[in-house]
Amino acid sequence: MKSKIFDCITFFDNNFMFDFRYNVLKDFVDYFIICESIFDHRGKPKKKKFIKKDHYDDKKVKYFLLEEPFPENTSIWENQAIQREFLLKNTDFADKEDFIFFSDPDEIPRPELLKNFKLDKKYGIFMQTCFNFKFNLYNKYESPWEGTRVSKKKNLKSIDFMRQKVRSKNLKYNFYRFDKEKSIQIFNDAGWHFNNLLSPEEISLKLKTFAHSDFAENKYSSPKIIKKKIDLRIDLFERGHIYKKKEIDNTFPKYLNDNQDKFKKFIIN
Repeated sequence: MKSKIFDCITFFDNNFMFDFRYNVLKDFVDYFIICESIFDHRGKPKKKKFIKKDHYDDKKVKYFLLEEPFPENTSIWENQAIQREFLLKNTDFADKEDFIFFSDPDEIPRPELLKNFKLDKKYGIFMQTCFNFKFNLYNKYESPWEGTRVSKKKNLKSIDFMRQKVRSKNLKYNFYRFDKEKSIQIFNDAGWHFNNLLSPEEISLKLKTFAHSDFAENKYSSPKIIKKKIDLRIDLFERGHIYKKKEIDNTFPKYLNDNQDKFKKFIIN
């Protein structure tokens, strides 16, 4: 029996990016697993935001809502991990040989790699080209981006471990560093990280809400400051990064190529 592919994400509020993801991957993925919490990672209540659109295949799109509050006195990172493990728990209908892919919603694996996919190690890391603010505003400083991770269901005990501890640098450690997971296969040119394809206001909310709490300060999260940085094509975090326009070509998702008019708001001409 052919192993199935589970494309898994935790969801906050970005229906635009999930819809893009769905259309890029729908012919290559058996199941999309979406996990949303009605609390943000700081423990504050939030409204359910995921929209299951009419054109989504009900058999493929599986949505799970975490309704329990996060425990008191847990950190942002611990709450993120709780949501990830809740997602994994809800893949209990997967067979042991099925592939569990986990990505941030804006990390999209190259779909051609999923066709007849094989994994020779315990884990896989997809090295992805990074773009910021626009589909074709290239971020050379964070490319390749260690994005999507994958493991067979039988080997996957924790999504948070796979995300936090399965890293390419592990392969450089000496053999006696048994504390470092080294059964890792690297997939190069393996997709895209479309980071912060959002309005300044949406980016501001993201910075104030997500686990990277250092960036919640006004000097990073002010919508006015964010808009200025987008217009200048520079890094949000004052690291001296300057992003460059890249022409849309066949290295981008076919769905983006075929629908450039639809996405012109997020394409630099």
